[in-house]
Amino acid sequence: MREDPYTGTPDHAPVGWPPRNRRELLVKTLWIGVWLVFLSSPVEDLVSGRHSTGATVAGAAGLTVFVGVYLTLVFRNIGRPFAPRVVLTLGGVLGVLAPVLAYTLGSAWLGLFVYLSVAWGATLPLRAAYWAIPASAVAMYLIGLRTDENEARGLVVLVLLIGFAMTGVGQLVRTTIELRKARATVAQLAANEERLRLARDLHDLLGHSLSLITLKSELAGRMLPGHPDKAAQQVADIEQVSRQALVDVREAVTGYRRPRLAAELAGAQVALTAAGVVAETPAEPDLDGVEEDVESALAWALREAITNVVRHSGADRCVIRLLRRQTLDGPVLELSVEDNGSGGSGTGPGNGLTGLTERLEKAGGTLEAGRSRHGFRLLARVPADSAADVGSGA
Repeated sequence: MREDPYTGTPDHAPVGWPPRNRRELLVKTLWIGVWLVFLSSPVEDLVSGRHSTGATVAGAAGLTVFVGVYLTLVFRNIGRPFAPRVVLTLGGVLGVLAPVLAYTLGSAWLGLFVYLSVAWGATLPLRAAYWAIPASAVAMYLIGLRTDENEARGLVVLVLLIGFAMTGVGQLVRTTIELRKARATVAQLAANEERLRLARDLHDLLGHSLSLITLKSELAGRMLPGHPDKAAQQVADIEQVSRQALVDVREAVTGYRRPRLAAELAGAQVALTAAGVVAETPAEPDLDGVEEDVESALAWALREAITNVVRHSGADRCVIRLLRRQTLDGPVLELSVEDNGSGGSGTGPGNGLTGLTERLEKAGGTLEAGRSRHGFRLLARVPADSAADVGSGA
């Protein structure tokens, strides 16, 4: 399998995903269309002149419909499945055309059963496919008894093998789609849980303080006429409690507003995909032992880099890598964001990169941004505690 020289990824859309750009559409079309070479026998039979004009026209029309339905069913159903009723209808059309064409036009058309087996194996539910594939092999053999038994006998094994092999491919596609939906559900549940946790934390932080402020305010109100000195003490306590509550809320909000690298990686994937940029991101990083300020600085760097890629670069491919490296100054955590775009039209670093440089310097890190061999690259380094590999998109 050929790999892209820029990212090292397979040069096709992932299993279970529809094509994301024109190149992946072309690759997937070629991958499916190359197998149509086995239709050469029916085509040669049509142009041989062995059939009448009416039979030739009818055969050409039937073959065109068969190929169109086959490509529609197999190509579209991989990544964006049809409704079960549509799958059964299109599969039924193929199930009628293949035996009718093979029975009326001769043994050269028996190869259509191979395509029928592929389509049924890839798209039908597993239980239905286990019955449909042997049935297609039996139908082909019975028709072959009338035309060419030797050829039919040779194709029986091929129809069965390729049909049952395609059931595995179909099951893989369905599983991938289910996992994709499950991942989206888990992300939504995680977001809901985070909101609930924020509500609980704010309640715990403010509930006691606000109750105490209310109580002391009532006491100050009752003491004010006869004991102004004691009322003043209550007011001073109210001020102290309110200031502490304000500090607690600021700390809580700062913790929630601090970006986390794992969340930013997931957000980067979504943003790049939405912008039509083919993205390669590392798996969820293991950041044990990394200080929160260091992780936050890298998260801000990633956010700024992705913003630049989406808005200014004009790129159609982006690679994100996250590594730990051992340098003369000690271990560092390195974030690299590289795209194949122009890097924008500015003549110098913008406010975003300037602020990002200052943020990284506060965390003891450095920032490099500029042209690379493939396009534009942003490289952020911060001190790390250990030298274990975090993971890479490579």
